[in-house]
Amino acid sequence: MTTPARFIDVLRVKFRSAVQENVSLAPYTSARIGGPADIFVTVKSANELMDVMKVLWDYGMPYYILGSGSNTLVSDKGVRGVVVLDRAKDVRFEEGDQPTVWSEAGVILSNLSNRCASKGFSGLEWAATVPGTVGGAVYGNAGAFDGDMSANLIWADVLTKNGREKLSVEQMAYGYRTSVLKRSEMKAIVLSAMLRLKNASSVEVSAKISEFSERRRSAQPPGASMGSMFKNPAGDHAGRLIEAAGLKGTRIGNAEISTKHANFFINHGETRASDVRELIDLTRNTVKQKFGVELELEVELIGEW
Repeated sequence: MTTPARFIDVLRVKFRSAVQENVSLAPYTSARIGGPADIFVTVKSANELMDVMKVLWDYGMPYYILGSGSNTLVSDKGVRGVVVLDRAKDVRFEEGDQPTVWSEAGVILSNLSNRCASKGFSGLEWAATVPGTVGGAVYGNAGAFDGDMSANLIWADVLTKNGREKLSVEQMAYGYRTSVLKRSEMKAIVLSAMLRLKNASSVEVSAKISEFSERRRSAQPPGASMGSMFKNPAGDHAGRLIEAAGLKGTRIGNAEISTKHANFFINHGETRASDVRELIDLTRNTVKQKFGVELELEVELIGEW
C-alpha cells in the first residue's frame, strides 16, 4: 500500500486543487465534531467520484465517502487514508403520468424534497426534514413520518470494483435503516438514484412539508447533533427507553443527552467525540441493565478509535 504522504502527490497530479491534506472534518459533520482526514478530496460529479475511486482502489488506499455528515460520529483522532466529500448535485425531473426524479448522490435530500414540491410532485414530503444526502439515504434507507427510501427508490446507480451497475430496490434488500450496502454484504459506492414521484399540486405538497417540519421542530431539539443516535427497537422507541432510564440531560464534557428528545445527543461547543462515545456506552449499558434491551446505533462511528 502506498503511504498517504506519497499518495497525495499521486492524487494531486490528476485532481489538483480538489485534494487537500490534514483537513479537520468537524465543519463537514452535522454534529460539528471530529478530527482530521489525512487526505481530503472534493468531487462535484458522479464521474469525478468514479475517477477518484478508481485511483483509490488501484492503490489500495483506505477511504470514507462523506455526504452531509449527518448520522456520523468522527473520532477525535480523525480518519486515516482518504475522505472523499461528495458534492455531486445534478438533478433531472421526468414529467408524465408516472413522474420521476434522477439525482446524484451528493444532493441534500431536504432540498430535493422542496424542489419536488415547487414542481408539483409528491412522494418525498417525508424527506423534507431529513438532513442527509440522497446517497446516504439510499445507503441507509433513511426515513421519517412513515416514509422511507425503500418506498421511493426505483434503482440506484452504484460503482463496484467491477464497474458500474444499477441495483433495483429489491436488490438493495432494504430493512429498517439498513440495506445490502450498509450491512457490507456488497461493496459499492452510490453514484445516483432514480426515485418514484406522483403528480400533485405544489400548494398541497408544500402544506404537507410545512406540517412535517413543524412536527419535527416541536419534537426534536435544535443545535448540533448527529440526528437519531439509536435505532428504535421493535415495538418501542429508543428515546422513551433512554428517558425512562433517567438519562435525559446527562452530560459528559460538552456532550448532552437532550432534555427535549432523549435519542438526540447535543454538542454544546468544542465537544470531543470521546465524550459522545462515553455517553453512548453509558446509555447502552444503563438501558440494557434496566430494561434488558440492547440499543443498536443508527449513527456510524468513523475513523480511528
